[in-house]
Amino acid sequence: MTSEHLERFRSELRIQLRRSVGVRGTPPPPCNDPELAYFPPDSVTRQVHGDFPSMLIGGLAALLLQMLHPLAMAGVAQFSNYREEPLGRLGRTAAFLGTTTFHSRNEAEVAIAQVRRIHARVVGTAPDGRRFAADDPALLTWVHAAEVRCFLNASLAYSLQPPSLAAQDCYLEEMARVALDLGAIDVPRSTVELDAYFAGVRPQLRLTGQARTARNFVIRGVGRWPHELVTYGLLVAAAQGVLPGWARRQLHLASLPASDRLAVRPAARTMAATMRWALAA
Repeated sequence: MTSEHLERFRSELRIQLRRSVGVRGTPPPPCNDPELAYFPPDSVTRQVHGDFPSMLIGGLAALLLQMLHPLAMAGVAQFSNYREEPLGRLGRTAAFLGTTTFHSRNEAEVAIAQVRRIHARVVGTAPDGRRFAADDPALLTWVHAAEVRCFLNASLAYSLQPPSLAAQDCYLEEMARVALDLGAIDVPRSTVELDAYFAGVRPQLRLTGQARTARNFVIRGVGRWPHELVTYGLLVAAAQGVLPGWARRQLHLASLPASDRLAVRPAARTMAATMRWALAA
């Protein structure tokens, strides 16, 4: 393969990777002015969120984990068209994370205000009769905690620079800013506080019928071609492997630590290396 063919292949792969999370076109350059950026260039958040493969795996894991809260899941089931437009939802989530992580304070505040306006309209009644609202501070804390737990777990397993314990605490302290700006309260700011939060919230979690449907949809995926199914299957297996053990059990997912360690992680790390190569340019 000539260098021209190799670069063409790399470019096509880069486009496909962006499309896989609903991103069209080339992302705008980051804001690297510490005075203007929402998160400064040397923040741990930028380091963690800057690794596309681990974020992709962590994002899938976060979707699965978030399903276990009956009220959060009721809001998704009643107001999201994830089954008809899965890449649209992924694209909006990726755009929000990209904006708050890499862009200016003004751009991040606009994105946060937009999400808050959407949340204000998401209210209803769960199948168990309880009322829910997407701007409920407790639900916002749940969604945030699930995301940062899964992003950290994926970074520890798949990043080229796994964060130290001190860096993990710094990441949680930094990311609390986003959750608080969205309206969350009592946001965990360290790994100790994050563990305590999950210990306290676990009695509220269960696999509802709505969550079972969403779980099956995420695990099945939306790919049509054999290579898409294989790639997505590996991503989902890697995502299941970074979930907390108690979450895998509640989601009724297979728990095979030896298989994850000996088969899934080596294959997923090879796939991650290919993704980084494609996106490096």
